[in-house]
Amino acid sequence: MGGIRGDLRVWWQRGRALGAANPLVVDIGLALLVQAAMTMPFVVPRAAGAPPATWGAYGLSTLTVVPLVWRRRAPVGVLFGVLATSALYGFTLDGPGQPLPYTGLVVVYTIGALSSARKRLATGVVLLVAVPVGVWLNTRSARELTFSLFVFAAAYGFGRLTDARQRANRVEAEQAAARERARIAREMHDVLSHAVSLMIVQAEAGPVAVRAAPERAEAAFDAISAAGRDAMAQLRQMLGVLRDGGDEDAGAAPREPQPGLTDLPDLLERVRAGGLEVRYGTAGIVRPLPGAVAATVFRVVQEALTNTVRHADARTVAVRLTYGDDDLSVRVTDDGRGPQPGSGGSGHGLAGIRERAAAHGGSAMTGRGADGRGFEVLVRLPVPAPVEAAR
Repeated sequence: MGGIRGDLRVWWQRGRALGAANPLVVDIGLALLVQAAMTMPFVVPRAAGAPPATWGAYGLSTLTVVPLVWRRRAPVGVLFGVLATSALYGFTLDGPGQPLPYTGLVVVYTIGALSSARKRLATGVVLLVAVPVGVWLNTRSARELTFSLFVFAAAYGFGRLTDARQRANRVEAEQAAARERARIAREMHDVLSHAVSLMIVQAEAGPVAVRAAPERAEAAFDAISAAGRDAMAQLRQMLGVLRDGGDEDAGAAPREPQPGLTDLPDLLERVRAGGLEVRYGTAGIVRPLPGAVAATVFRVVQEALTNTVRHADARTVAVRLTYGDDDLSVRVTDDGRGPQPGSGGSGHGLAGIRERAAAHGGSAMTGRGADGRGFEVLVRLPVPAPVEAAR
């Protein structure tokens, strides 16, 4: 049974993909399904005295189905075509009737789902005239009139619901795409900004070191090379994720995990190589973090250090992680010149820090340090302690 369900699922997915790629295939299949339903009165045994099931009547009933193939391209035109062929069938032939107006219901549903408000209004006016006329020509009963109005209204209502659902899906897809673009922008900003800032600092110090201390110049060039290689590796990783397909061929980037707390020492060492004194410490009971939270901590520290290197003109920066009972605080403080008047902390990097914190339900604050000097970034992330540690 499991194999059969798996095969059916595969065929269903293939059918949906084919329909999405070529809607005409869906319309042809729908027309064939409606034709099969309309064929039933012609093949089932008929009561004595019922209208004969002739080939002419069957051919004319088929003619009312054919316009459904173009229902997406010209739904209102198809509606008038169906009404015309149905009227021709009723006036010229006394063939088997149908339990439901299949073609009309399909077209009304399509108009409700795809057409503009003006066309939907025109369709409503046409149906308010056509349905009573059709009932008068058939049974002239209030029961049939009520039933016909109900089923056409239901078809129109389902069409409107389909349109609303598709609009909601499009909005959701657009929002998801916007969030993904923002996430990729943050990642690329953090990687490139950090690497380029370190390379600029080292490149500016290089000529001075060449004249005063050649051994330090070699270290500076090594730091520039290391920063560039690290940036290229992370960019290749991100671009590999964006590639179509999941196969890792020879040219695809390997799928590596996001950086985390284990990568912090290397990050701090690269910043130290640029001449900035970096102090690192923890408080509380250190515990493993979820991968997404660990990656956010790494990116927050990376961006805060990048801002220090680029803007603070500082000599010392302190990074401290404080593990609370149900949260984690990340504090990065430097002894530089602090926030500049008019800046307002509105840079892309600081905005990215706030967005990362908010994505985990946390908060981020930036401004002068606790003693009124330098610049401080403080991020709090909710991280529940494991049950064993809490006990």
